[in-house]
Amino acid sequence: MFKTLFSRMLITYLAVTLSLLMLLGVTAVSIFQNQYISEQETEMRREGEEINRILVEKYIYDEKRPVAIEELRTIARKYNALIQVDLKKSFGVYGTYMDEESGDKWLLIEGADISEIAESVEEDTATEILSGLFKEFTDIPIMTLARPVLNEAGQTIGAILFHVDTSNVNESISRIYMDLLLVSVIAVIMAILMVSYITGRITRPVIDMNNTVKKYTAGFFDARIKAEGSDEVSQLAKSFNAMADELNTLEQARRSFVANVSHELRSPLTSMHGFLEAMQDGTISNEDFPQYLNIVIAENNRMINMVNDLLDLARIESGQFELNTEQFDINELIRRTLITFETRIGEKKLDVKAEFSQDHCFAEADSFKIAQVLRNLIDNAIKFSPEKSALYVKTHCEKNTVYVSIRDFGCGIAPEDIPYIFDRFYKAEKAHTPKRHTGTGLGLSIVKHIIDLHDQQITVDSKLGEGTAFTFTLKKAESQRNYKTLVKQIKK
Repeated sequence: MFKTLFSRMLITYLAVTLSLLMLLGVTAVSIFQNQYISEQETEMRREGEEINRILVEKYIYDEKRPVAIEELRTIARKYNALIQVDLKKSFGVYGTYMDEESGDKWLLIEGADISEIAESVEEDTATEILSGLFKEFTDIPIMTLARPVLNEAGQTIGAILFHVDTSNVNESISRIYMDLLLVSVIAVIMAILMVSYITGRITRPVIDMNNTVKKYTAGFFDARIKAEGSDEVSQLAKSFNAMADELNTLEQARRSFVANVSHELRSPLTSMHGFLEAMQDGTISNEDFPQYLNIVIAENNRMINMVNDLLDLARIESGQFELNTEQFDINELIRRTLITFETRIGEKKLDVKAEFSQDHCFAEADSFKIAQVLRNLIDNAIKFSPEKSALYVKTHCEKNTVYVSIRDFGCGIAPEDIPYIFDRFYKAEKAHTPKRHTGTGLGLSIVKHIIDLHDQQITVDSKLGEGTAFTFTLKKAESQRNYKTLVKQIKK
């Protein structure tokens, strides 16, 4: 019964509703009962004073007694009550009488002996309100006012017992209980309907989410949850749909990644296998072995580079690529990186221009990782630069930021390709550049991840036929350490 969220919420809401109704009903009945009894006691005390006055001023005189008796009967009829008077053992009963067949409720009490009660009242000289005084004579609920009869001198000359039937109070309370029960039944029915509707609205998206997750586990990532409104559950459903979009994108990227890796590995492996078989069966003569061995070695090196890039990218994305932040001269790091490309620069006869806004520009980052960024960007710039063109490398500082820009004057990147150039295995050059410009498509993705690890930014500015410029930022060092020490560290 309590296995589902719907049943738990329904039972909880109903339990709370019923508890509140019961508490409200009991409180209301208690307040009504106490208020009625309090008012009844006040009236009985007031009538007790009136009865005392009638007894003292009229009843004790024989000529006025008939008038006093009639007034006492009037009070009795007014409250449907019974008045018992004991004036020094002179016992009198005054009330509204009918025969026994008519159900006169005072017949039993009339015959009760009140002498002991009267003596107790006369001795106590205090006014009291009593309940259940004659429960052994009758089942009728009775409230009794017991007080002494005091004359004008304040002397006790007797006792008064003023009995009032409180059946109407019990009947009123019973009616309240019945009304409360009726209201509770109606409230429970309405609560069941409303809670069922509200609970259904809350739990339906959760059920949809559960069903959608089951579809995801089966590989169907196109399922979505209907999200309407602006409440928390709707917001959760919208967030779930956004997560589903990301999962779908990741799944597509995973499939594309597997396909690209397979293709990138298969091409060099197929080429190497073909050349080696040709060399083995004699298709390639011994004189041509060195040429084709160089091709095999080049393909092998390309595979090694791609695998290393994949490992680096995997470590970065898994959080295992730790940064060793230090202060270093970015200008000196750029100079040393350019030296490693001296042969390729010479082959293309490129005019390399390093423009530094100041001799030494100190940054705070992981110098080894930034060197990897520089190598990838400079490698791409050289790869896509035509012969005898220019290659610009610039740095400048603004407040707390160092800007590094690498620009070539090659074929450029099409506007529709720019948003995707940092994706894994994306090759913008395959449609816009000669076939000889090949690569793994991982270098720029690694660059972007490294810059993101430093909480910095990298931007690209490119136009077809005019070249491409990559600019990334670094945190400027707060204090510049000794330049010679930094050079020694870089050389190491």
